[in-house]
Amino acid sequence: MPASVRAGAMSHAIFRVARLHRMVAGQLLRRVGLHTGQELVMMQLWDRGPQRQTDLVRLLGSDAATMTRTIRRLEHAGFVRRCPCADDKRVTIIEPTTASLALRHEVEQIWAELERGVTDDLTPDQQTEAIDVLERIEQSLARAAERNA
Repeated sequence: MPASVRAGAMSHAIFRVARLHRMVAGQLLRRVGLHTGQELVMMQLWDRGPQRQTDLVRLLGSDAATMTRTIRRLEHAGFVRRCPCADDKRVTIIEPTTASLALRHEVEQIWAELERGVTDDLTPDQQTEAIDVLERIEQSLARAAERNA
């Protein structure tokens, strides 16, 4: 580890793991024509049904500009459709297309494969402990984000 990062050994480890996780996820998702993050939007739509674009932003912890680009790309690929809300024309509803439903099983298999890649060398107890530690790290970071806002 570079001397300059020793003071942030935990942050450096998280960065390395997140980068590798994203890279492997991207490799797997390319098989079905998706980019990393697009599958999360599709999972929300498959599980919850049509959603307001603003709700997808909130649910996925995204920002409006990123979500707009993601939705545009998914729409261009034929996986989602944008519709104006019947009650409020300013609101856009995003819904999965029939074509995306055929993709669901493949995305679920990709996530299972990614999960195996993450947990291969961990016992069930270690997996539980790792999830607990990651949840505590997430809570700490959320508090730090609030303080810095």
